[in-house]
Amino acid sequence: MQHINIQTEHVPVLGYGTWQLKGKGCIEGIQKAIDAGYRHIDTAQAYGNEEDVGKGIDKSGIERQEIFLTTKVWMENFSADKFEKSVDESLDKLQTDYVNMLLLHWPPENDRMEEALDQLIEVKKSGKARLIGVSNFTIELLERAVKKTNTVIATNQIEFHPEIDQGPVHEWLRRHNMFLTGYSPLARGGVLKNHVIEKIAKHHDKDAGQVVLRWAIQHDRVAVIPKAASPEHIESNFDIFDFELSNEEMDKISSLAREDGRKVDPEWAPDWDTAKAA
Repeated sequence: MQHINIQTEHVPVLGYGTWQLKGKGCIEGIQKAIDAGYRHIDTAQAYGNEEDVGKGIDKSGIERQEIFLTTKVWMENFSADKFEKSVDESLDKLQTDYVNMLLLHWPPENDRMEEALDQLIEVKKSGKARLIGVSNFTIELLERAVKKTNTVIATNQIEFHPEIDQGPVHEWLRRHNMFLTGYSPLARGGVLKNHVIEKIAKHHDKDAGQVVLRWAIQHDRVAVIPKAASPEHIESNFDIFDFELSNEEMDKISSLAREDGRKVDPEWAPDWDTAKAA
């Protein structure tokens, strides 16, 4: 397994995403993922499955220190009177006294940005989070966060797949010694029938999903967290470390980006970056 080294942590470039997984399916999915070799698990308060994730890790029998565990604080908990309390509740559900990464799930409203970042820093100082980061931040918001936190932000978790060009944000993160965590790396299945990807997959004797995940992790300082429910998909997604894409293949896949490629764009989303990074 390849890792991204940042601050005190070694972040596996391939993680197991748990969005929409709950109950028995989530618990068993976590166990199967760990059995397959995953050591990076991603959840969030808003997913409603932190307790199931905790049970899955516990039932796997693996030592806690072997897992890089991420959760995210939901927007309604960004205030000083709720933030740390919500983190404590998350830790209880996850059956741990710390997470490796704690994120703000979405950018706070302008008048709450300072408060939310202050709370994030305090949780890191308390030892309840080894690393802190953000999710769905634009370059402008990242610049504000870095100025406020004195560059302790480790990652920005954003949508990342071949149908969307996240080059500007990725380059900004690289230049500031951070890394990109990519969610929905398979574009919610949207890229799996693409003829360009299918042709490359056939050449490598892999499936389309494996090629797309390989494309993602071949980017410098990028980790991805695909979700999978079935044992077959969990194992298939992990089987991407025995081949490499050529520069030409990487470019062909990257050229699939289009203006309407974004899959996640709720009403509270920021004005996404479209211009080149400064």
